Amino acid sequence: MKKLVLLFGLAAAFAACSFAANAEVSTNAPAAVLAAAAPAAPALKDPSVEQRLADLEAYVNNGARSSVADTNVSSKVSGSGPGHNSFQMVCAALVLFMTLPGLALFYGGLVRKKNVLSVLAQCFGIAGLVTILWWLCGYSLAFHSGGGILGSLDWSFLKGVTSDPNTDYSAWVSHNVFSMYQLMFAIITPALIIGAIAERMKFSAILLFITLWMFVVYFPLAHMVWGVDGMMNGVWNADAKIKAIDFAGGTVVHMSSGWSALILCLILGKRMGFGKEPMPPHSMVLCMVGTGMLWVGWYGFNAGSAVAADGIAANAFTTTTIATAVASFVWPMAEYIVRGKPSVLGFCSGAVAGLVVITPACGFVDVSGSVIIGICAGLVPFFFVTKVKGWIGYDDALDTFGVHAVGGTMGALLTGFLATSSVNGNLALIKDATSANPATKNGLAALVANGGLWMEQAKAIGVTLLLAVIGTVVIAYIVKFTIGLRPTEDNESLGLDLAEHGEEGYND
Repeated sequence: MKKLVLLFGLAAAFAACSFAANAEVSTNAPAAVLAAAAPAAPALKDPSVEQRLADLEAYVNNGARSSVADTNVSSKVSGSGPGHNSFQMVCAALVLFMTLPGLALFYGGLVRKKNVLSVLAQCFGIAGLVTILWWLCGYSLAFHSGGGILGSLDWSFLKGVTSDPNTDYSAWVSHNVFSMYQLMFAIITPALIIGAIAERMKFSAILLFITLWMFVVYFPLAHMVWGVDGMMNGVWNADAKIKAIDFAGGTVVHMSSGWSALILCLILGKRMGFGKEPMPPHSMVLCMVGTGMLWVGWYGFNAGSAVAADGIAANAFTTTTIATAVASFVWPMAEYIVRGKPSVLGFCSGAVAGLVVITPACGFVDVSGSVIIGICAGLVPFFFVTKVKGWIGYDDALDTFGVHAVGGTMGALLTGFLATSSVNGNLALIKDATSANPATKNGLAALVANGGLWMEQAKAIGVTLLLAVIGTVVIAYIVKFTIGLRPTEDNESLGLDLAEHGEEGYND
């Protein structure tokens, strides 16, 4: 009986499969017939010599490909351009070099020796954490189109981010290389925050804070300023609500991290013994080495933001050098006048301040503008670090606010006054409603010519400040009331190296 039932079951299954197969054939039959009856597609032509030469010229000058627009040719110059692509990979490595080891040694040398490893661990931990978030959905939220504030999730897990260029951002740099370049910015930005709260925040609290901060502050801000349809992308989005410009991160990187750092250090509170016992840097040698690495790496940060080895990158390289050198001299000379001695810390602080302030402007200002920026960078942050900090009494351990928030804000505003179309043709593009290319109708020419660009910069500064401050307040209190922000008094007194990581930087 069982065999009979099994036999009927197999027969029924076979019949069902046959019926399904016949149904599929019947369903697809009309399409197959139509496909067979459809006329063959016309053969595509080979690109002409003129088209090939035009593409080669576009590559040399970092222009848009010409043959891509012609759908009648069988092949087009595709893939990345080797020169621009290799330049961008080197720049990406230089920006990572800024964090590991540059920022780690710069900050590590400025803390007491019982906390040096905690700073190194925080920089390494942030690098790994942000990379995971970037792969998960961060890059997609920041750079995919989708709206004025955030992009879509279509590039989650870096799906579709291949070695072919994405022409929204570059005609000649691979999309995956561009995404890795932008990842390095996403790594160093939250790492800057730890300078303000050094020596007194739990490692677990830092990781949770940074995770939330990236989604609330960094990803939206990066999209608004640099995303192809971002609401503050004045260069590439013709419909931007705020026509601001930020070449390499005055708002996205330095303002966001600097203002968030101030709010977090106020909520966190002062270090034990602050104002009662000396807390000098344990190694100015490490600090100076880290500063030099930051300066070298910053060329990838600023020149690389041209996303090509072109004339704009060359200008950014030059203005970065001039502004940084001027500021690195002005700050210690101000110390010389006020205190009678120029300190190595003054040279280091001045260099970093110069790098910060020139960042949003480097691809938009000429050499004279960079000299003005260098002088301002050497004097204004110096005043905030040496005077304002003492007047207010906040414990910004490594002067993240005084250098990055103040410097980034000032740099964004000075960019509005000093930007010139003579070094960046994107500032000379007129409003052209008939053009399909947003770059030809950004309308910045009138703002630059009439002196109104600084007002757009001020609007962008306001949005950035509000997002960073409000976002940080909310996130900090979430972390405080869930896992807590600070270590115990005993652990803080012992030092975070041993308390949090079970290691010591020096065995003496």
